[in-house]
Amino acid sequence: MKNDQLIDTLNDLIQISKDGEEGFRVCAEDASERQAYYKTQFLERSQACGQSALELQNLVRALGGEPTNHTTVSGALHRQWINIKSAIVGKNDEAILNECERGEDAAVNAYRKALAEDLPSDVRLIIERQYQGVLANHDRVKALRDQVRAKKAA
Repeated sequence: MKNDQLIDTLNDLIQISKDGEEGFRVCAEDASERQAYYKTQFLERSQACGQSALELQNLVRALGGEPTNHTTVSGALHRQWINIKSAIVGKNDEAILNECERGEDAAVNAYRKALAEDLPSDVRLIIERQYQGVLANHDRVKALRDQVRAKKAA
């Protein structure tokens, strides 16, 4: 893989990580006050995404590139959708968790796409480790959503 292609791939992952950081922050703000546990989970996920972005930015610099420091357009639209949906449904926890899961689906796909490329082994190790974190984020969000659904059904 050419250096420029590698930097582009890493910058794509930086953007998706920044999307996650901002998306989880918005979800933390939108979670209902009675669900402090959700807020804490979302803030922890936001910080983890921010750390991933920082690690990737350092990799891009080490490769002689300029790391991106912004989110994607689709990520901004997704967060706006969360805000609109939250306003309409009264910050319904299940709706917020559904949107968080949708955002994590996008992150999973972005990391899978990157891992399908011919990456240098040192970079592949970092991306694979971060991918495992993305999968864990997805599973946590899904589990939280399932808990909310179970409480509603009870």
